[in-house]
Amino acid sequence: MSLYVPFLVVGMLFTGSSNSLWTKFQDMQCVENCNDPDPSKRVYFEQPVWQTVQMFIGEMCCFLPVLFALIRHRNYRVVPSDAIKEEKPAMRGWKFMLFWLPALCDLTATTLMNVGLLYTPVSIYQMTRGSLVLFVGVLSVVFLKRRLHPHQWFALIVVVLGVAVVGLSASLTKQALSQPGDLEPRSIEEGPNEVAVVVGVLFVLFAQIGTAIQFVLEENIMSTYSVTPLVAVGFEGLFGLLTILLVSPIMIHFKSKSDFFDLARGYHQMVDNPPVLGSSVAIATSIGFYNFFGMSVTRHVSATMRSIIDTCRTITIWIVSLGLGWEALVWPWSLLQVFGFSLLVYGTFLFNSLISPPPFLKAPATVEYTAIPTEDDEDGRVRGVVIEDREAAAGRSLDQTATLPSDVGMGFDVVPPPVPRVDPARRD
Repeated sequence: MSLYVPFLVVGMLFTGSSNSLWTKFQDMQCVENCNDPDPSKRVYFEQPVWQTVQMFIGEMCCFLPVLFALIRHRNYRVVPSDAIKEEKPAMRGWKFMLFWLPALCDLTATTLMNVGLLYTPVSIYQMTRGSLVLFVGVLSVVFLKRRLHPHQWFALIVVVLGVAVVGLSASLTKQALSQPGDLEPRSIEEGPNEVAVVVGVLFVLFAQIGTAIQFVLEENIMSTYSVTPLVAVGFEGLFGLLTILLVSPIMIHFKSKSDFFDLARGYHQMVDNPPVLGSSVAIATSIGFYNFFGMSVTRHVSATMRSIIDTCRTITIWIVSLGLGWEALVWPWSLLQVFGFSLLVYGTFLFNSLISPPPFLKAPATVEYTAIPTEDDEDGRVRGVVIEDREAAAGRSLDQTATLPSDVGMGFDVVPPPVPRVDPARRD
């Protein structure tokens, strides 16, 4: 059991990085007029809606091991162990419809991110996703009524600055490149390249709002009902795919305005090109495992830790992209990109109290809940622990998107009252 959580973290890191790289590889594939000597007439795979469908199909594949267990054991019933440990009600019947809400958020966020990925380098795309902790923190205060410490508000400001620096570095890098690269927008020929990159960054940035809402909804559902991560991911994929099927007749009417909504053309581009089809299978497989690992991390650790892992995989994606030649180091703007990424990582780690805050910010006090005299000082007087923060007495390092567990501190369901000071003269 001690190796289970590290296994989930490594699995989420690997599958998440693979998914972003495979998606960018798919965007770079030429699907029409590939032999035309005029590069402007070549058509590349730009189908964010179909890429979202691939994601939901991959999530639905999480049903396969559950169905296999049901077929092999006729009387098998999925009852997670936490149903007994935490006495949470099992999710049954219409309550599974609750996963439609995070599925809608996932649908919106993924489509926006796929559009943004068309116009941004994959490392810039992933760095911008590091702003997720900003929206998670704000939503935790607004909707979950959590209290953020001063160093956490400072961390959110650092994250905002990091996102701004990353977007600026992307624009300056594109402007500095004299020759068009593989990562330029394929279908937008008017306007400077740096403008398209900034627009792509904004798409990815707005998508993080939907992802933050998704994470908060998932944690609330998982903390309220007893449901396995495989079943949760499978239902999100099912409801997401049903939503796309329901709105597809509406999207077809907009195909004249954007190729993104030409579903029939996108289907033939995907099926008739082996590299695109193969990468579709890889995307569906990686996203299925990634969501399983991510949901498991949310269940066993927290949604905040899930966002931390998502931020840490950025450096892996950037190194692989440089090795494949998808991106280039442009001095000194690449240093600015690294600086922006460093701000994102620092802000994320500081928000979750993984590193010490600056001296001018007061850190959350670590209070030991006890009234027993500890030791004598130099004057022979007995020193006891004085509780100054009642919330800290109930539990330290509470996750900002998690509910207060009943077994924190002394085991009270509510915050206990302060303990009176101990009389030094009494020794009994």
